[in-house]
This record gives sequence, C-alpha cells and structure tokens, in this order.
Amino acid sequence: MGDTILLIEDEAPIADTIVYALAQEGFRCDWHRLGREGVAAVRPGSHALAILDVGLPDGSGFERCKEIRAICDLPVIFLTARGDEIDRVVGLEIGADDYVVKPFSPRELVARIKAILRRGRSTSAPAAVETGFVVDETKARISFDGQILDLTRYEFRILKTLLAEPERVFSRAQLMDRAWDEPLASYERSVDAHIKTLRAKLRTVLPDQDPIQTHRGFGYSFDPLKRT
Repeated sequence: MGDTILLIEDEAPIADTIVYALAQEGFRCDWHRLGREGVAAVRPGSHALAILDVGLPDGSGFERCKEIRAICDLPVIFLTARGDEIDRVVGLEIGADDYVVKPFSPRELVARIKAILRRGRSTSAPAAVETGFVVDETKARISFDGQILDLTRYEFRILKTLLAEPERVFSRAQLMDRAWDEPLASYERSVDAHIKTLRAKLRTVLPDQDPIQTHRGFGYSFDPLKRT
C-alpha cells in the first residue's frame, strides 16, 4: 500500500466512500470521526495529506487545521457542505491546499490528492541568490539574511515565484496561478492578504528593507535593491 491519508469526517457514508476510493488507488486511510482524535494521531511523517471536514461535532475544521500545522507541515484539503465565499477564503488563507464542496466526486477528490502530492515531491537543489534569500524547495522553506522565514504554504509559493524573476511584475491572477491549486476557486484579495503578511515577516528580519513592490493597477514584483 502507498501513502497514508488522514481523514477527519463524522459522516460514516461519506467517509466509507472516501476510504474505498483511496484504497482503489493504493492509499491507506486513517479515518477519525472527531477532530481531537484525528489531531492526536498526527506525528511528523505519519501522514502524507489530511482531509478535514469543516463542520465537525467537536469544533471547526479550521481550528483543527491550525493544530495539525503546529505539529507538522501537512497538506490539507477541506471538505464541507458549505460553499460560502467567506468559508473558502478563510480556509485558503490559513494555508489549505484545496477546498472541496459536498456533494463531490470521489474520483475527483483522489485526483486532487495526487496532484498535491506530486507537486510536493517535486524537488530541486537549494538555490542561493545574491539578494540575501535562499530558496530550498526540497524542504519548502526560504531563508532571508540567514534566518529561516516562518511561512505558510501560500506565502512560500508567492515569494518563491517573485524571487525567481526579479523586477518582473506579476499580476494577482498570475500569482494565483503559480501558488494556488485551484486559482479560479480563490479570490484576488487573498493575494493581497498574503503579500501583507509576507512584508511583515521580512521586516522582522531587516526593518529597513521592503523588497516586495506594489504596482498599482498591475500587481507585485521583487526588487532586491528597494529600501524604505
């Protein structure tokens, strides 16, 4: 059998369908009805990905996602009956990799899982740049002026995209295409929110440097020489 997927879902018929679909594709499934039980099962390296129901009997799936991320950087797909924009934005902004609304196709869900896992396993050698940044894709982290940045999944992808092409102006839509699994299901204001938090994290390292530039009406770029 292949990778183990953590499933936290309180509805047995839905869980049974997912477990069966995963087994058909060679995955193991660690199913838990309650959020606290699922979080308790998480250890670094214990699971390849987590599927979380947003509406759990013992609390919000969003909060359980934060608890899991405090243990390890596990890819997360939210599963919910709710399709409101605010739920989707909240889920994506706390670092979820995807958001699937019930009813859904089990085959599509498995396809999304495979896509996330393939992307996470794509590796390249750590690349040092002259700007003070070091991008290490094998460990999914970026260092700035010798300090490892505490980045969310989407902050990492956005910053990596900007660093790869200094001074190129990326529109919000282009950044969403590079950073999100389902960019059409997200919203451009999410990019602005992630850029804001990225800037704040960079300022904690070098307060006088603001390398991410805003181009009003266009988007964002990385300018290694820009100072505040």
